[in-house]
Amino acid sequence: MFDLDWTRIFAFANLILSSATVILAFALLIYVLTHNLLSDVGRSFAMLLACVTVVYAGDVAVGRVTSVAAAAPWLRLQWFGIAFIPAAYLHFSHALLSTTNWRSRRRFLTVVVSYGISAVLCALAVFTDFLVSDGIMQLPVTHLAPGPLFPVYVLFFAVTALFGARNVFEARRRCLTPAARHRLNYLSVAFAAPGIGVFPFLVLISAPTFISAPVILLLSTVGNLVIGFMLVVLTYTVAYFGVLAPDRVVRQSLIYYLLRGPILGTLIVMLMLAIPDTQQLWGLPREMVLVSTVVATIILLQVAIHLAKPLIDRLIYWRDRAEVAWLAEIDRHLLTSTDLRQVLENVLVALCETLRMPAGFVAALPPDEHPRLEAVVGPYDAAAAFLQSDEFAEAAAGGGAGGKGERDGQPAPASDLLICGGTWLFPLREQNGGDLVGWLGLAVDSTQPPRAGIAPEERFLVRALLRQAAKALEDRQVQQGLFAALRHIIPEIERMQAWRSTVQYTGAIPLPAMDDGSLVAQPDFERWVREALTHLWGGPKLTNSPLLKLQVVADLLTENDNNPSRALRSALKRAIELQRPGGDRKLTAAEWLLYNILEMRFVQGERVRDIAMRLALSESDLYRKQRVAITEVARTLADMEKEKLQQE
Repeated sequence: MFDLDWTRIFAFANLILSSATVILAFALLIYVLTHNLLSDVGRSFAMLLACVTVVYAGDVAVGRVTSVAAAAPWLRLQWFGIAFIPAAYLHFSHALLSTTNWRSRRRFLTVVVSYGISAVLCALAVFTDFLVSDGIMQLPVTHLAPGPLFPVYVLFFAVTALFGARNVFEARRRCLTPAARHRLNYLSVAFAAPGIGVFPFLVLISAPTFISAPVILLLSTVGNLVIGFMLVVLTYTVAYFGVLAPDRVVRQSLIYYLLRGPILGTLIVMLMLAIPDTQQLWGLPREMVLVSTVVATIILLQVAIHLAKPLIDRLIYWRDRAEVAWLAEIDRHLLTSTDLRQVLENVLVALCETLRMPAGFVAALPPDEHPRLEAVVGPYDAAAAFLQSDEFAEAAAGGGAGGKGERDGQPAPASDLLICGGTWLFPLREQNGGDLVGWLGLAVDSTQPPRAGIAPEERFLVRALLRQAAKALEDRQVQQGLFAALRHIIPEIERMQAWRSTVQYTGAIPLPAMDDGSLVAQPDFERWVREALTHLWGGPKLTNSPLLKLQVVADLLTENDNNPSRALRSALKRAIELQRPGGDRKLTAAEWLLYNILEMRFVQGERVRDIAMRLALSESDLYRKQRVAITEVARTLADMEKEKLQQE
């Protein structure tokens, strides 16, 4: 009786923790897919999480089946995750190593072959008895027995795990910057967690009495706790790949996501499993008690999160408590000084890892002042000494004299590279005016063969990162004045969007800067155009439109008194004018129909009924034609933006 009680206790605890792990793995999978989808590291890690989710979902199902026969299909379905976990490990480690600028076609082909082997093993496990067969079919510990080909899977798992671990440690060894190495340290410690949680250890047990059921369940319970924690650590590390965001933003996003997602889901599952499965409870139907308890739990947890928010924020913002007190009065998405410095540090980390440079710095150039270090990766004293050297003064005098407008407002391209002995210098210029706002320097690695310059395949990436560094310096100048003003008044300030653009680590898909033409590829682009047209002469859909970040709008700021809304209005009116056919205007001509609708409806602001009468259309037909016209304006505006970016 005593053993039976412990078996039930451990079985129940294991069921709860297995449920918590599958909820956590699935939630983290969704988080990675929504935050790091454009990163090779993020996509490969999502595959790992998908395998873990499938296996633990099978564990939960097996723990709740009512018969041994019902458990067998679930045990085989788990092999969709078990079979693919080795290939996912190899893929993940390959993506990590690629971020250090070590590309290998052989490694890539190995990953492809490993996925093919995993697919074959999965088919053998699900549809045949060659890999696994019916084994210990006794509740609550039910598992399959090894088939004749099971050693092949063990060998495949071991080889891929060893190569994966080698790739991870090699990636850590190749990291030149402390920030990148620090992140890889966390990842190296937690790297083995998904494999340990997914590997079918019980299949290796051929005899039912080899290990008692309570011991197996106890080990599984402890393992689930450790694996859940390691999955969070892995996700926290991977969250930095593919995003150029400060540590505070990543921590805040992940912490609140875990509180409102996996933790809430786990509490609900615990309640559902803990409430006795009886017809009535306390004189009430079980369904009523269950629903009431779940609703109360959801509400109380939200209240608890709200009450704990100041404490959580203090832990997240501990370096910027004074500034965050002011930021809370206007907008949580406003960047602090530390955030901006971390943005610059992230840019330096990406540049150093891409160009294989061990150190770098970003120096701001305040008006009528000497350059001031804003961010440093590597020795601070060496960067400060270089800024005081005659060598830098001569290079700055020659390379920074371009002045306003000489480069049509473009940030420093790769062709502006100045080589000063053992340092590469890039001038950073304002996005629109072209004035010099700072310098970005990279220290050459003296132990490596000298480089003649930037390789062609690296130029787009370097240019995008330099643009982000220049934009960060511009934002810092604006924000310093903003913080000073906030100490006296609390004005109504337009929301500053949090910097969520992507760090272009080598091997990731290069993305443009935060104010480039990537908006035109968004599925909501046409909707944004339609909303801006409806408020063309004023309104929140114009003044708060995401289209304000278009480069074509930024180039129109000067001729519109630096008013973003007026600049967007001007860009939309130009797009409308481009719909105008040649020749004299005719109200009823087919080729003039779209232009007439746009000009009357949005530019002139006439009523739909009046326009329909003038154009000899029904109102329903007018609305259909208006949708077509808006689509053409959106396409034209997208073409204008692409042309502007190509000119850069």
